[in-house]
Amino acid sequence: MRELTEQERFWQGEFGDQYVDRNDGEVHVANVTAFFAQALRRAGRIDSVLELGTNRGLNLRALNRLFPEATLLGVELNAKARDIAQALGIADIWQGSLFDYPVQQPVDLAFTRGVLIHLPPELLPQAYAKLHQASRRHVLIAEYYSPSPVEISYRGHAGKLFKRDFAGEMLDLYPDLQLVDYGFVYRRDVNFPTDDINWFLLEKRP
Repeated sequence: MRELTEQERFWQGEFGDQYVDRNDGEVHVANVTAFFAQALRRAGRIDSVLELGTNRGLNLRALNRLFPEATLLGVELNAKARDIAQALGIADIWQGSLFDYPVQQPVDLAFTRGVLIHLPPELLPQAYAKLHQASRRHVLIAEYYSPSPVEISYRGHAGKLFKRDFAGEMLDLYPDLQLVDYGFVYRRDVNFPTDDINWFLLEKRP
């Protein structure tokens, strides 16, 4: 069995549990629902979704509101978060590392939101490969952006948060991906504030 990275052990443990407790509530779900309504406005019909890094399922709850008939799948490393997400009864959540997730059937939309920023930079090509493999049509990347790679201290911890042009790197790696739409959500939005996140909607094309 593959040995977990230091970052994965960090999120699997107590710090990851604390993150689960901090991120809850209907306000969060409402804000995330508004985010997906904007980010997926040009995606067309979506019948199946895979999220890599679901945490407690806030994103999946939002997507269930927007696409109530869609099949929702998730991957979550932290056991506490996975159990909470699975208990929602709206998605099938696989517990483990996204690097180990066995993609069985591609979905209409594969995405991450605030996950790639926490991965070891040297493993990002594997994460991109998993997104590409899992997607039948669309990939959505919603992460902190920087035109050049930079590491940021995260709640006093080093080596836990990295910003870069994730979407640009995927576009360079996979010629069949094309940029469909992109945007930015702002923490000072008066109605639907979230983290300052840049999002990029990509589509597989021949």
